[in-house]
Order: sequence, then structure tokens, then C-alpha cells
Amino acid sequence: MTEALARLDERLAHSPVRDGFVERQHFADAAAALWLEGELVHLEDLVLHDAHMDIRTPTHELTRAHAVLRTRRRIFAQKPDWALSRDGFLALTGRGGAMPAAGQKSRDGEGAGTASVEADDRDDAEADRLAEEFAEIDAVLARSSKILSGADVPARKEETSRHDRPEPQNGLIYDLDWNEEERLAEWHAVLAETRGQPVVLRAAILLEAWTDIEVLQHAAWLGPLFCAALLRQEDLSAHHLACLHLGAKNIPRERRRARNRSDRLLASVDAIHDAALAGLKQHDRLVLAKSQMERRLKQRRASSKLPDLVELVLSRPLVSTGMIQERLKVTKQGALNLVGELGLREMTGRGRFRAWGIM
Repeated sequence: MTEALARLDERLAHSPVRDGFVERQHFADAAAALWLEGELVHLEDLVLHDAHMDIRTPTHELTRAHAVLRTRRRIFAQKPDWALSRDGFLALTGRGGAMPAAGQKSRDGEGAGTASVEADDRDDAEADRLAEEFAEIDAVLARSSKILSGADVPARKEETSRHDRPEPQNGLIYDLDWNEEERLAEWHAVLAETRGQPVVLRAAILLEAWTDIEVLQHAAWLGPLFCAALLRQEDLSAHHLACLHLGAKNIPRERRRARNRSDRLLASVDAIHDAALAGLKQHDRLVLAKSQMERRLKQRRASSKLPDLVELVLSRPLVSTGMIQERLKVTKQGALNLVGELGLREMTGRGRFRAWGIM
């Protein structure tokens, strides 16, 4: 599995489709994170929601998937060691104030400082608040179901110290006996104890420990992102953020939730390996698709919009007419003409709100 990760990273180091590959992986892993929780989020809806072009009211699950997507972008936009540093860890777990947006700092550490970045920051802040509200509603429903079914629900503490949590929690929404700070400290202890272990084994141990400890009540998907950040920090996946949710999706639930810890560890190792293999296949498909589309660019005018459309299609699982119009600054008919010239595949099968892709 170390070989597969290293091979993928080496290909991405000089790949002409690296940026598109990374962005596609963000979308795929975000959808897989919700799939592991038993929720189905369509990539089409996630792409349109990210572009602020929803064709229907966003669902609770879609909002949570978008939170995963934005968090992956933020981690990847920072330095490799940021996520597991003190500041990064506090920010990602909601204990260190506002988290810097992905566009605020480039991968080389340069500030963007543009009006569009400030607009993205406001959008992210609003989406964060909406995601938190949905998470609170979800927790209330889960607790109510337990009470109605007659299950024993732990009593809530009447008073909670300010130092135990970053801000007061609603007892109907959060289990006040669930000491997240203590669980985070326990997971951090595992992080410290595994120093010196092989990188992939260490990531697998941390991944299994996150699930076993049940660190956070409403953000279980953060664990695999921390483990992916560890792989990147150790230069095993320096040019991308491993899709551990996507890898775990291919592992049977019986293995992921096995009673034996050794079986769960092996499942985590296999998830990392499957993520690398899936990445290699995806990269090869993107390279092939790019070469095929570039053949259609021969003898085109210098002002042709087709090269820009190729870049857009490579960076998203699918694109809509509205997205093409906004990005390429063309009319609706112009966007449809470009799609026809490039020979893109219609992905939705609809007469309206159609979207196109390459695979």
C-alpha cells in the first residue's frame, strides 16, 4: 500500500491533470463520507450546490457533504503540517476561532487578498452556521428516537464549565456527558504513541482509534481527514489529500466494524490501499480523457473557448450549462454549442437541468 501511494504521488508531481484530479477527489470523498454514514448525496447535487446553482432546496445531507468538501480544500490549501498542528487541530474541531478559508492562502503561502476571497469567506461562514444548525436538528431527532423507544439515555449535567467546551451547548442537541475534550486528548495520546511507526500503519491505527473512541459527536468524518493530512505531512501523498472515505467505501461494513481490533486495523490498511489504487485508475482515465479532448482543439482559433471548457470539465465530475456560462462568459446557446463540439457525455438523462461529464 505504501508503494501504491508513492506511485500515485509521483505521477501527480508532474501530471498535467493534477489540479483537476485533486478537485475531483475532493468531491468524491465528500460524497463517500456521507455514504459511510448511511446517507446518499448525488455528486450532481454537490457540484451544483458548490457552484451556488442548486436546482432544489439543499438537504441536510447535502449541506454536511459540502462541509466535508470545504474542509478538504482548506486542509489541502495549507502547509502539509498545518492540520495536525495545534492551531490547525483547534480550528478544524471548532475550538480555535474562525478557520481560514482555502483561498486565503495559496499553496506557496501567499495571501490572495481579493474581493472574491472575502465573498467566499462569508459564504463559508454562512454554510458553517447552516451545517451546525442541521447537525443540531439531527442530534435532537436521534435523542428523541431513543427516548421514545424506551432506551436508556444518559442524564445531562445541569452545569457545564466554560473550560470544558468552547461555548455553551444545548442539552437537547448535545450529550453533555460526552466529554469531547477528554476523547480528543485520548486520540492525541495515540498520535503521540505511534510516532516512529511506519506511516501507513500509523495512519491505520489512528483511523481505527478515531472510530473506536468516537471522538466528536457531529463530525466523525474529520478523523479520516486528519489521517489523510498525516500521510501528506509525511510526504507519502505530498501532492494530494488521500481519499480515505472513498477507500473505506469499498471495504465491507462487517470488516470496518469487526469486534476484533486486529480485523479493524487490517480493514483500515486496506482502505488506504484501495484509496491509492482508485486514485491511480482515476488519474489514468483523466489523462486519457484530456488527450482525447485535446485532439478536438487542433486548428482552433486563438480566441476559442474550448480549451477553457476542457479545463473546467477536468476539474469537476460534471458541469451544467449555467456553470459553463458563468465560467466561460458565454450565452446559453454558446455553452451548448461548445458542449457539442467537445463531444461531452450527458450524465443526467433529463430534458431540463442537464449536466455533462467525461466519465
